[in-house]
Amino acid sequence: MRPQLREIAALFLRLGATAFGGPAAHVALMERAVVRDRRWVDHEEFADLLGAASLLPGPTSTELAIFLGLRRGGPVGLAVAGASFILPSALLTLALAWGYARFGTLPAAASILAGLQPAVIGVVLAALVPLGRSTLRAPVPLLLAAASCIAGLLGAPPLAVLLAAGALAALARALPMLAAPALPALAWVFLKIGAILYGSGYLLLALLRDELVARRGWLDERQLLDAVAAGQFTPGPVTSTATFIGYLLAGVAGAAVATICVFLPSFLLVAAAGPLVRRMRTSPALAAFLRGVSASSLGLIAAVVTQLSVHALTSTAAWAIAVAAAAGSLWTPLNPTWFLGAGAAAGLLLRLR
Repeated sequence: MRPQLREIAALFLRLGATAFGGPAAHVALMERAVVRDRRWVDHEEFADLLGAASLLPGPTSTELAIFLGLRRGGPVGLAVAGASFILPSALLTLALAWGYARFGTLPAAASILAGLQPAVIGVVLAALVPLGRSTLRAPVPLLLAAASCIAGLLGAPPLAVLLAAGALAALARALPMLAAPALPALAWVFLKIGAILYGSGYLLLALLRDELVARRGWLDERQLLDAVAAGQFTPGPVTSTATFIGYLLAGVAGAAVATICVFLPSFLLVAAAGPLVRRMRTSPALAAFLRGVSASSLGLIAAVVTQLSVHALTSTAAWAIAVAAAAGSLWTPLNPTWFLGAGAAAGLLLRLR
């Protein structure tokens, strides 16, 4: 394996094994790793890749990893980055699914999560600062980011917000110029979800509930919530919830089919869109559209952080963890993963709930 590919594999395996906290935290960790630590891209290009990943169906942080792999190592790097980021989470979620199927419950982790969540908020806020400096340097991106944050808080669909922001940015630039299922059925369900999912989180839960509980009756409400909790509890992409569900429905083969199918559209879409991102950056009109989307994606991340804060920052200790994680991520050379781990350990020691 070429040195570049080994570097890509090592980085994204580590991120996949340690990146707790969902897509916003994943973006923050990737920004630190590939922009500040390794300088694969600058803040501006990172923001553009994040904007492009936000536009594509599928899990945003996974597609961002795939874009970065393509940028660093070409088509093979694309596959290596995506597979490396997904694999640790899928294996850990598979282990949780085995325990759940055997014992009927998930391990108690309320205290760990109560400490981890404010640390995630601090780390994500720290990542927004350098990304904002490079992306929000003009009035229009700044206004779009603020408007997107407000729209996100009000519950507007993220895709509609992103497309509207991109169109407005392009317009602003133009104005001066004028049942236990069979495996094929399981595969189809998760291919469809992977192809229409934007971001993850609440939308993933809604899609899974519609397909698996309401339409097909493959799971009940409690099993679905436990599956989503398993995806949240493990590091890496939250979409690895598919691994858990696949195992419950069809064993190891079902876990493999669900995992491959939910992520496959992301690989195909990034492979198709990757060459277009560089062309968009050289076209003034399309570059303006991409800048609008990039600004909007930062606003939506800020909205997610705000919404999470309501539930996570419920005590003085939680606020202290969030502030310490943000300050440490901004002003020390330590990898943000250390602050996430410290937050989880503090939650366990302090018995946070």
